[in-house]
Amino acid sequence: MVNTLLALIKEKYPLTELNVGDAARLKVNGMTFAVSAYSAEGLGHISVMRATGIFGLMRMDTLMITPRDIDLPLYSYDRIYAMGNDTLITELYATCIEKCDMSGLERVKDCYTHLEERDPGEHWYDAIKLGESISKKAKKAQSADMDKLAKEHLAAYLAAPAKVVTDTEAKGKLCASYVDGLLENGGPSTDVFKKKLGEEKTAKLFREILFKTK
Repeated sequence: MVNTLLALIKEKYPLTELNVGDAARLKVNGMTFAVSAYSAEGLGHISVMRATGIFGLMRMDTLMITPRDIDLPLYSYDRIYAMGNDTLITELYATCIEKCDMSGLERVKDCYTHLEERDPGEHWYDAIKLGESISKKAKKAQSADMDKLAKEHLAAYLAAPAKVVTDTEAKGKLCASYVDGLLENGGPSTDVFKKKLGEEKTAKLFREILFKTK
């Protein structure tokens, strides 16, 4: 599915793959991560993580968009396949200089109310997480619907009427504040990386490769 989402982005924004060095392959907490990153001309920074573990019984795909050139919210897609279960978590964070109309994403969500909602729990970033975010869980039989939801939701995000960024410093600070918050306050995946790589290497991975805020 990540390849499908990348292709969707590429239709509008030319992608150039970046050299991620030693981060291209990481082993963390029994999972093997394949990491790649891209510069999306006119949009910003894209990163992808494909993870497998538990003898192939668990697979996790992540795609993150850190907009720098257009005033969209930061976008994070996670898909977890494990033991016949399919989990979709797509979160948007308030990193816009000006308010952006996200109603197109809400219309997409309204078409998939038949998919079971997942309780996302409480996190430090809830105050900046937008209501157009998604948290769904399903069985393998519904994966095709989950795929359609993910694709249509991203398409609506890319089609949102956002303005071109003129104050790149202000935009950069808003994106960096979210990443700094992850590193300072932690999170499910952040804590796993910190435990294995240490705080300094995790900070470098997040700021220089996954989100490119430094």
